[in-house]
Amino acid sequence: MTATLVVQDLAGGYGHRTLFDSLDLTVAPGDVIGVVGANGAGKSTLLRLLAGADQPQAGTIALAPADAFIGWLPQEHERVTGETITEYIARRTGCAAATREMDAAAAALGDPSLATEGVDPADAYSVALDRWLASGAADLDERIPAVLADLGLALNDDTSQQALMTSLSGGQAARVGLAALLLSQFDIVLLDEPTNDLDLDGLERLEAFVRGLRGGVVLVSHDREFLARCVTRVLELDLVQGSNQVFGGGYDSYLEERATNRRHAREKYDEFAGKKADLVSRARTQREWSSQGVRNAMKKAPDNDKNRRKAMTESSEKQAQKVRQMESRIARLDEVEEPRKEWQLEFTIGAAPRTSSVVATLSSAVFRLGDFTLGPVSLQVNAGERVGITGPNGAGKSTLLRALLGRQTPDEGTASLGTSVQIGEIDQARSLLSGSTPLADAFEALVPDMASAEVRTLLAKFALKADHVNRPVDELSPGERTRAGLALLQARGVNLLVLDEPTNHLDLPAIEQLEQALESYEGTLLLVTHDRRMLATVQTDRHWRVEAGQVTEL
Repeated sequence: MTATLVVQDLAGGYGHRTLFDSLDLTVAPGDVIGVVGANGAGKSTLLRLLAGADQPQAGTIALAPADAFIGWLPQEHERVTGETITEYIARRTGCAAATREMDAAAAALGDPSLATEGVDPADAYSVALDRWLASGAADLDERIPAVLADLGLALNDDTSQQALMTSLSGGQAARVGLAALLLSQFDIVLLDEPTNDLDLDGLERLEAFVRGLRGGVVLVSHDREFLARCVTRVLELDLVQGSNQVFGGGYDSYLEERATNRRHAREKYDEFAGKKADLVSRARTQREWSSQGVRNAMKKAPDNDKNRRKAMTESSEKQAQKVRQMESRIARLDEVEEPRKEWQLEFTIGAAPRTSSVVATLSSAVFRLGDFTLGPVSLQVNAGERVGITGPNGAGKSTLLRALLGRQTPDEGTASLGTSVQIGEIDQARSLLSGSTPLADAFEALVPDMASAEVRTLLAKFALKADHVNRPVDELSPGERTRAGLALLQARGVNLLVLDEPTNHLDLPAIEQLEQALESYEGTLLLVTHDRRMLATVQTDRHWRVEAGQVTEL
C-alpha cells in the first residue's frame, strides 16, 4: 500500500516544555527524511508523535489512507527479559500486535459479548485480518530462518530461534534487530538510530533496504555516511534558535546550505549592528555638539548682543534637529536578531607523561572464550602510534583490546603492557560509569584530586547539568553516559586512548568535536569504529582488520 503522512503546525515536547513547534512535513512514498539536531532537540519525540505513541501539544498528523501500516522501531537500550529471538522479531515487525488484534476479533466474532460496543464483530474481524495479512504475520515464521542465515547468524533451527535475546552478544543482537527490519512490511517506516552497533556489512544491508523501500521513511541517525547515502531530504530541529526547517537535496547538500544560511545570517546581523552602532555614535556626537553650542551661546554672547545670541541659538537648534533625525533613522532600522551560538562540546583530551617506547606487545598469543578463539596474534604497539581497527561484529575486536590492555590472560603465548601507561577508555558498554551512584559522586570517585565544584563545572561543559549530576548513572541515557566518559578523558591524564565505537549515542556536533580533539591528541590511539566518516577523518598510521579471530595489518 502506498501511504502519505502529512504533519501540520505540529508542536511537541514533554510536561510544560516545548521542544519544537509550527512544524510542517509531508512524507510521501519514496521519501527518506533524515531528522537531525543536537541531543534533546526532540528527534525521538517527533518519531513517537508520528507513530501515535504520544499526543502532540498542538497541530495535526494525518495518514492517507487512514489504515496504512506505520512501523516505529525505537532505540532499545535494554533487552526484554525472557524474550526469544522469534518473539523479538514478531514484536518489532508489528506482527505480534497484529496477531493479538486478530485473535481478539476472532474471539468476539464467536462470542458477541466480547465485542466492543457499537462495533460490528464481522467488520472488526475483517479489519484485523487485513492488518494481520499486511503485517506479514502469516508467513513470518517461514521467512525468519533464511534472513537470519543470510545475516551470518547460525540460528536456522527451531531450537536456536527460541534462544533468548539476553543470551546474545551485542553484535548478534544488532543483527537480529536488522533482521526484524528486513522482515518488516510497513507502509511508512520510522527508524531511531538504526545504525547503532551494526558493522560495515550490516550498514550496507541497511542502506540497500532503506533505498529500496517504496514507502516513506523518517529516520534519526548519527551516522553521517549513512545519511549521505540514503536521505532525500533533511529536517533540522534547532533547539537553540527555536526553529525547524526542511532542506532538500540530501545530507551533504543540507550541510552546504546550512553553512551558507548561517554565514548569511551572521553577515546580515553584523551589517545591521555596524550600521546601528555608526548611527548611535553620530547621534551622540551631534547631541554633544548641540549641548556645547547652547552653553557657548549663553556664555559668550554679551547681554546686549541679541542678534549674535539668536544666531548661535538657531545653530544649536539645527544641531538638535540633526540629532532627532539621526534618532529617527535608528528607529526606522529593521531589527535583525543576533544568531544565537549553538552549544559546542569544548573538548580536549588530558595528557599524561610519555609511556615507554613499547606500549603493548602480543607474541603468538591465543585467547579462548567458549567456542571462540582469537589468535595466534603477534603485534606490537609503539608509543604515539594511531591504530584504526575494523572488522565484522563478533570477529574479536573487543577481545583484542582487552588483550592489549592486559585485562585478559592468554591461553597460549605472551602478552605484556608497557610501563607508565595511563589508559583512557570508552568501551562499547560505557561501563566505566555505571551503577546506582549519582553521576557526580561516581565521577568524583574516579578523579579524587578534583573538587566537587570543579567536577560539576566540567560536567556542565559536556551538557550534564544539575538535573543530570544528581541522578543515578544507570538512569542516564547512553548518550549522556558517553558524554560523561568524554569528560573523564579530559579530567585525567591519558597516554593510551582506547575508543570502542565512540560515536554510538553521540549527536553529530559532539562527534565532530571528538574528531577535532583527536587531531590534537599526541598519545597512542586504538580506535575501533564502523563510522566511515570518522575513519576517513581521524588520522591513523596503522590499520588492523579483525575477522574470524585473526588479525591482519592492511
